[in-house]
Amino acid sequence: MPEFSGRFAIAVGNFYADLADRLVNGAKHEFAKDGIGEQDIDVFEVPGAFELPLAAGYAAESGRYDGIACLGAVIRGETDHYDFVCNEAARGIQNVQLETGVPCGFGVLTVDNMEQALARAGGGGKRDSGANAARAVLRMNEIRRQLAD
Repeated sequence: MPEFSGRFAIAVGNFYADLADRLVNGAKHEFAKDGIGEQDIDVFEVPGAFELPLAAGYAAESGRYDGIACLGAVIRGETDHYDFVCNEAARGIQNVQLETGVPCGFGVLTVDNMEQALARAGGGGKRDSGANAARAVLRMNEIRRQLAD
């Protein structure tokens, strides 16, 4: 894997603090595999997944970052709130990357219960959503650089 230079951001919804910490650790670990250290990563905490698109937009528009990993968790409840938050977080994050050209990885857990969330929040493997979001950012950044050359 190529080593990247530059800066990266992590926007994380901290409504579920333990899950947020696990997701951030997974993303940082994945970034580190490509030589991106703590000094090259800024973490921005927001209240929940619904606020992630705005945080990602602020970061992307700042011109400071080569990519943004968007992390959080939405756990299904008894109301339609889950559907609205999941849909708007996904749509908003997608809009940020399409409008700015800055890659945004989608590491928002959309699960039925805490057991499913814990299985997808850290620990490595293909279910590590924090790591997967960081890997997506790195891959899309690599494609962008290849096409710019």
